[in-house]
Amino acid sequence: MRSPEPGSGRRRQDGPPDPAHHGLPVHEVVILLGTDAARGLGHGEVERRRAQFGRNELPRSHSGGIARKLGRQFNNPLVYVLLAAAVVTVFLGEFLDSAVILAVVLVNTLIGFVQEVRAEAALDALHSLVRTHATVMRGGERMQVPSEDLVPGDLVLLEAGDKVPADLRLVRLSALRVDESALTGESDPVAKDEVVLPQVTPVADRRNMLYSGTLVTAGTGAGIVVAVGGETELGEIHRLMGAVRPVATPLTLKLARFSTTLTIAILTLAAVAFLAGLAHGERPGQMFTAAVALAVGAIPEGLPAAVTVTLAIGVRRMARRRAVVRRLPVVETLGSTTVICSDKTGTFTENQMTVRALWTPSGRYDVTGSGYGPEGLIIPSAGDGTGGQAPGAATRPADRDAALYWSLLGGAACNDATIRPEGSGWQVRGDPTEAAMLVAAGKGGIRVREFLAANPRQAEQPFTSERQFMATLHTSTLPHGGGTVFVKGAVERVLELCGHEMDTDGGASPLHRHSVLSAAHALADTGLRVLATAMMRLPATGGPLSTMELRGRMTFTGLQGMHDPPRPAAAASVAACRRAGVGVKMITGDHIRTAVTVAAAVGLAADHDAGTALTGAQLDDIPADRFPDAVERATVFARVSPEQKLRLIDALQSRGHVAAMTGDGVNDAPALRQANVGIAMGRTGTEVAKEASDIVLTDDDFATIEAAVEEGRNVFDNLTKFIVWTLPTNMAEGLVILVAILLGATLPILPTQILWINMTTAVALGLMLAFEPKEQGLMSRPPRAPDRPLLTWALTVRILLVSALLVAGAWWLFEHEAAVGASVAQARTSAVNLFVAVEVFYLFSCRSLTRPAWRIMPFGNRWLLLGVMVQTAGQLALTYVPLMNELFHTAPISAEAWLRIFGLALLASLVVALDKRFRRRGF
Repeated sequence: MRSPEPGSGRRRQDGPPDPAHHGLPVHEVVILLGTDAARGLGHGEVERRRAQFGRNELPRSHSGGIARKLGRQFNNPLVYVLLAAAVVTVFLGEFLDSAVILAVVLVNTLIGFVQEVRAEAALDALHSLVRTHATVMRGGERMQVPSEDLVPGDLVLLEAGDKVPADLRLVRLSALRVDESALTGESDPVAKDEVVLPQVTPVADRRNMLYSGTLVTAGTGAGIVVAVGGETELGEIHRLMGAVRPVATPLTLKLARFSTTLTIAILTLAAVAFLAGLAHGERPGQMFTAAVALAVGAIPEGLPAAVTVTLAIGVRRMARRRAVVRRLPVVETLGSTTVICSDKTGTFTENQMTVRALWTPSGRYDVTGSGYGPEGLIIPSAGDGTGGQAPGAATRPADRDAALYWSLLGGAACNDATIRPEGSGWQVRGDPTEAAMLVAAGKGGIRVREFLAANPRQAEQPFTSERQFMATLHTSTLPHGGGTVFVKGAVERVLELCGHEMDTDGGASPLHRHSVLSAAHALADTGLRVLATAMMRLPATGGPLSTMELRGRMTFTGLQGMHDPPRPAAAASVAACRRAGVGVKMITGDHIRTAVTVAAAVGLAADHDAGTALTGAQLDDIPADRFPDAVERATVFARVSPEQKLRLIDALQSRGHVAAMTGDGVNDAPALRQANVGIAMGRTGTEVAKEASDIVLTDDDFATIEAAVEEGRNVFDNLTKFIVWTLPTNMAEGLVILVAILLGATLPILPTQILWINMTTAVALGLMLAFEPKEQGLMSRPPRAPDRPLLTWALTVRILLVSALLVAGAWWLFEHEAAVGASVAQARTSAVNLFVAVEVFYLFSCRSLTRPAWRIMPFGNRWLLLGVMVQTAGQLALTYVPLMNELFHTAPISAEAWLRIFGLALLASLVVALDKRFRRRGF
């Protein structure tokens, strides 16, 4: 007996390729895996194999413990500079300065840590409840075991509603259908059989295999476990996902470049000050202290905290709009997104099959409502020969059209699905297509339960891929009541069984095969999946059904066209994204016709012939040098594999795009990890997709992405406003000290006073910009170019302008106060208050970088007004409270000094307003 070799044709990590079990007959698979197709493995052999192959579970990614989470919060260049400054100030004996700097770092660290923990807790709450047991045969005994205890060679038994617990080779089945959308993207359940397939058969077409994580929708089956844990197809995608390196966000890159540039500039200024002091004959120790003071003054201590708080506020706003953010920086990345690549099933669509149209020999009908809820009506289509009149209050179409009645009844009676309410929605057990037919019958007023109670099912022919139809026989409980045969299935196969068609009154007329096929093609051209129904009455019957007995004797009753409907808000969301300059592309594993139809319904113009819709096979034929251009032009990609999704995202990124990817299936996970922003569905999404994502949508609604993009843009706007507001002060503080050193003059402002300004204004004033509401027209402008710097030239000029005004104003005021008889402490106090007054006036200007301050709603940000009040109280305390005078070397100043302070602050505000007026572009 050979030892089992898990896998399905992939190369194992430690040796040659595994056997392709789908290409082997069942008896060879049984021999290869050393098992029994009827009795399964013995208990002793199970324990041995578990020790050999491990548990049947995938490794879950962990973000680390408390220490690692805390450590990640320090990964910021400005934080490194602050820590270095804190260490230096300790050695210099400036313990107050050091304590203030460390307090800034600590606040930033705690905010980031708390937000990360909260995001993980929210994600954990989203984990769906999954089936944790599998039914197996071991030693000839049927039992339930935890799915993680399965080993290669186990014989697993499955029925409708079961989740496949491992990769299985089928050994026997009955009408087995499986939903493989999570793995392959195929939205329709796949009919399975035991046929031996070529070894080159792709995963999506392996009808004799079941794969871990998929769902049995109909029938029963038994399969031998051929792969567990990381060796499954799901595990292969895990490995592919692990090989993808996370992409740095635009904000991370911009802040890193900005921080590096700022650090170099600050150190350069400090070095210049140190050397200039030495040239003036000052002592090296004193000049080193002054250089450190300059560096500390020029460092925007509040920037790391402002970034974290602004992102955290964006996260909170997005959570209220049903999006859970796992990594803070991706909030802003959404605002920079240039293209959204979305999966179709469950993202653009509701992932609920719905009958949309009905056709009988008497005419066509439209079905309203969507999903599995009972809300909706069946109404005649205008111009179809039925008069185009909606049914009256007491009349339903099925009451007037016998063919419609029997078509709806047949679709519901020849059916194995069940629907039941669960919470605020509906839970389907069985095939979604059959569930859709049940709902359609309910909308038509068909009393299916009463019919089945009076006519129970006696025999059936289950659906198979060869037969392509299902038939059921129902016999009446009344004496000599006879029986009824219902058939539903592929149009051509059902027509082969029919010799007549039913007319409006229930009579039989000659079958007009051409008319039926024309109607079926017309429905299919609109993207609907079309099934035909037929029925036959029997005077008395018993025993099994035979296809030969049905052929030519059935009466055709109608067609039912169904599809997975688009989400109601999807079209509006796509339009809003396009208005915002964000491209939208659909990437799906579904058929090209279905994908194109859904794309057209949600506003993605897609024409397969024009090259805007491509299949996976077509993508493989495109040369590598032309691939990015083809991906740029196309809007729909159908029948694509996980590797191709990854390649599509990479091609878009190579064109300079900031790409967001949405998805819910295992097959989406690698692309979710590769994308700049990975967005998973919280309700229907697999655990693998959630673990790979940056954001999880709790409502699975594409419309939430539009709201997230808007929030992301607002976050970036507010961060830019904070930087534009805070940098002039920091630059001016550093320059004031530098000028004093160069001139050998008295410092107009002391290092401790600089720290007071930086810390109090950053918290009381600057952080209030994080609460600034969204500006008008936020979603009508194009996204920021990925290579655009954090600060444009126009904003840089404004920063330099305000900085120059502060330096000039502080020096003039300091010299003027000294000239009119004020002490050095009073002159410095006036300079400190001038800095803060200019910051307050400039703060209102920074609420918009382009519009005048007086055109902005004054009470639109109440937090800002509160911050100004707190800062004002702090400045009065700094100026007039004796303890503050002693700590910060300040002194009370006169009313005339305050007038000069406010006059200079108003002048600076007017200069900024003029700059806005004459420099509207470039922001």
